[in-house]
Amino acid sequence: MGKIKVVLADDHLVVRSGIKNLLENEGDIAVIGEASNGEEALQAVEKLQPDLLIIDIRMPVMNGLEATHKLTKSSPNSKVLILSMHDDEDYILQSVESGASGYLLKDTSKEEFLKAIKTIHQGGKYFSGDISQVLVNNFLTRKDRKITHKTTGVNQYEITKRERQILKMIAAGIANKEIAEQLGKSIRTIETHRFNIMKKLKVNNVVELLKKIEEEPDLKDHIRSN
Repeated sequence: MGKIKVVLADDHLVVRSGIKNLLENEGDIAVIGEASNGEEALQAVEKLQPDLLIIDIRMPVMNGLEATHKLTKSSPNSKVLILSMHDDEDYILQSVESGASGYLLKDTSKEEFLKAIKTIHQGGKYFSGDISQVLVNNFLTRKDRKITHKTTGVNQYEITKRERQILKMIAAGIANKEIAEQLGKSIRTIETHRFNIMKKLKVNNVVELLKKIEEEPDLKDHIRSN
């Protein structure tokens, strides 16, 4: 059996180098390509056709979630493992919805990391214990959430709970820095959520976003009520 061919995507060179050394020391894994953003990752996968893309979420140009979504359509034979420092529920759920075959936190053990790679390569899915619990909880409450939001305009856009919270704050004129401080998140995390909100609502800037809220009563009422 040949080696498992891997492409690494992370905007930090030191992180990529560390992961590459760890994987190639195993002997049955070969890192055949690297990328520093989602766009480069897509190009590398298209060119090299790896078995697995290991990708971070927060990167410049194109984030890991968007790259995963595009890759699962354009290169379905290459599986995706998200390797992130974030255990945020929205990131986890969005990664699954985007087609990722696994999600690990960057503080995971070497043994679990290798187990995840081999499980996914063999056609399975792999989510660490804490991540799995988030998925289980989401599955158990999904029906209730659909009932709660089925009459609201926001449901058609598939806005997550965290995104609804941030959308309300944006509509109230609160800046990214203050939103980050109030929610205990980094500014980059808020910017990623903001990007996803605008993409789902199909707007290009805050002016268009506020206009859309004003023009759609259901969306406006939902924001006010949460």
